[in-house]
Amino acid sequence: MTLSTPSAPASTPALAGTVPRREYWFGLPALRTSARSARDTVRDRLRAWKLSGETCSDAVLLVSELTTNAVLHTGSGHVLCGLTLTGGERCLRIEIHDGGSVPVRPPEHRAGPGEEGGRGLFLVSQLADSWGSARSTRAEGKVVWAQLTARP
Repeated sequence: MTLSTPSAPASTPALAGTVPRREYWFGLPALRTSARSARDTVRDRLRAWKLSGETCSDAVLLVSELTTNAVLHTGSGHVLCGLTLTGGERCLRIEIHDGGSVPVRPPEHRAGPGEEGGRGLFLVSQLADSWGSARSTRAEGKVVWAQLTARP
C-alpha cells in the first residue's frame, strides 16, 4: 500500500510564514526482497521531486541499508518507509519504522575484510548529515532515520 501526503490540499493556500513540506509514505513486507522495492520507490519519488542525481543516489543507498537492517531485525511482518522534504526543500529525512524494540546504535567497530556484514550503519554514518533511532510514533516499535542535505 502506498500513501502519499501532499503538503497541503490544492484548494488550501499555504499559510503565511510556513515552510512548504512534501511527504511520501509507503509500506513493505519485512522480507529481504523489500530493500529493492524501497530503492526503486525512493528513486522514482525523488526524481519526481526533481532532486539531484547525487541526492537520489545517496538517499537510495541510505534507504537500502536502513530497510535491510529493519527487515532483518524487526519483530513484525512489515516496515513503513517515509520521505519528508522540508526547510525550503533543502532537507530530506528518510524514516524506516518497524516492530523492533532495540534501539539502533552506531557500530562499535569497523567490519573486517573477512566479515560478511557490519558495514551498513558505517555507510549510513558516512553518507547522512545526521541519523539516529527512537521509539516510533507510527508503528509499534522503533524508527531509524537519516537526514541529507537535498540538492536540486
